[in-house]
Amino acid sequence: MPQPNDRHARAPYAEALHQNAQQGWTRLGVPGHQDQPANYPALNSLAGGHLLAMDIPMFTEGVDLPAAGASGASPLQEALELASDAWGAKRTWFLTNGASQGNNAACLALRGLSAHVVAQRSVHTSVIDGAILAGLSLEFVNPNIDVALGIAHGITPTALDDALALHPGAAAAYVVTPSYFGAVSDVREFAVVAHRHGVPLVVDEAWGSHFGFHPNLPTSALANGADLVISSTHKLAGSLSQSAMLHLGHGPFAELLEVRVNRALLTLQTTSPSAILFGSLDLARRDLYYLSHDRIQASINDANLARALLAEGGRFVDPSPAMLASPDVIALDPLHLVVDTSSVGVPGFEARALLEASSRIHVEMATDSVIVAIVGAGSRLDAGFLVDALHALPEPDAKSLRKRVRQPIILPPTGPRARDVREAYFADAEVVPAAQAIGRISGDTLAAYPPGVANVLPGEVITTEVVQFLQATAQAPYGWVRGALDAGVKHLRVLVDN
Repeated sequence: MPQPNDRHARAPYAEALHQNAQQGWTRLGVPGHQDQPANYPALNSLAGGHLLAMDIPMFTEGVDLPAAGASGASPLQEALELASDAWGAKRTWFLTNGASQGNNAACLALRGLSAHVVAQRSVHTSVIDGAILAGLSLEFVNPNIDVALGIAHGITPTALDDALALHPGAAAAYVVTPSYFGAVSDVREFAVVAHRHGVPLVVDEAWGSHFGFHPNLPTSALANGADLVISSTHKLAGSLSQSAMLHLGHGPFAELLEVRVNRALLTLQTTSPSAILFGSLDLARRDLYYLSHDRIQASINDANLARALLAEGGRFVDPSPAMLASPDVIALDPLHLVVDTSSVGVPGFEARALLEASSRIHVEMATDSVIVAIVGAGSRLDAGFLVDALHALPEPDAKSLRKRVRQPIILPPTGPRARDVREAYFADAEVVPAAQAIGRISGDTLAAYPPGVANVLPGEVITTEVVQFLQATAQAPYGWVRGALDAGVKHLRVLVDN
């Protein structure tokens, strides 16, 4: 535990924002509201006068820059250094366009090392977007799928090893852990495998920004040897929406990556970053590091109590053993509460809607099988209230249950790659009926949910099996296809020149 005089007790950037807001400035620059809440009553009603006073531009002395006449680090630089120390990074960057900005920057930086990376196919769409921006080819490793629950997990070190051997000279190995469902992969072994192949390991740890701040949480990717880590701090670590961090590890690729990542961020980041988002990142770091133990333990206790009460009720099947049985899963995040509502005959999407309608409970996500509730690292959960609402879900009659028999999800093989993803993205395209799209090259990314893995990417040939799978998912009561032009996937965008 940090000591009371630990320097992490401070939040230098947030403190500087407060101080600046109290100095009675006459603001004649941007932003245009110029801290005049009386003249912007609608904005004031949304944000509040105190928040408007802290909405200041970049390059403010005493906040982003050292105070006038002062020497040494600015409050912003102090906050960045504290963040890198807290997460165990060589260097940390604050992001104001979410972890998506971090993935975009990582791809742009990696393109300077090689023209292709080996990546988990269930990477976030921002990795695909980043590859398009950078002109980076992606050689995929398919994730493991829980066919019963419709959950996409991660990949194994062996699968990564095989892919790197099949595609030598990659710029990096790019993996995602934890999953949307809190399943944690073996980052330590990933790092060993990647480094043995002479490439850095990039980890999209968007759902694990809180890892490593409590002994009952999984170890962070940086502590396990990752070279570059994308951290969506706003997800569970307590900063404001859209704020995130990008961390550089201390490993053998640090020097090679640092200059490229910094250059990529200068290209991609706004010249008007939100001081309020920066301040929230500073405060999230302070609270995680300095106040973390008891608060995070309380959060874990609440989530575990909910699990115990669900088990005590005897109605719901705990999905944890099935998730841990997947060969890529070595641990589960205790702050991801996954409930198999289909085990009581209620599809996850329906359960989510019922919880919202009956109890005003909003959960993070739902599939046709499960709901996923998130407990922030430091937030509290009224476990009894949630479990009572779950137990109040209707019990379907036998006829309804027969209609709702869950079919295993078997992903169809993806079509061959005919064009590079960037080339396909910029190529002339047209929209045609789905039947006419078979055998042609896709201009879009389409992913069926569940399980949320891209079934076709720009540049890949559309197959009969993929179209049938996408349409079957779209026709299921609670399935949907991300990226589809219409709800039933009746039309697809294909390249004009095949």
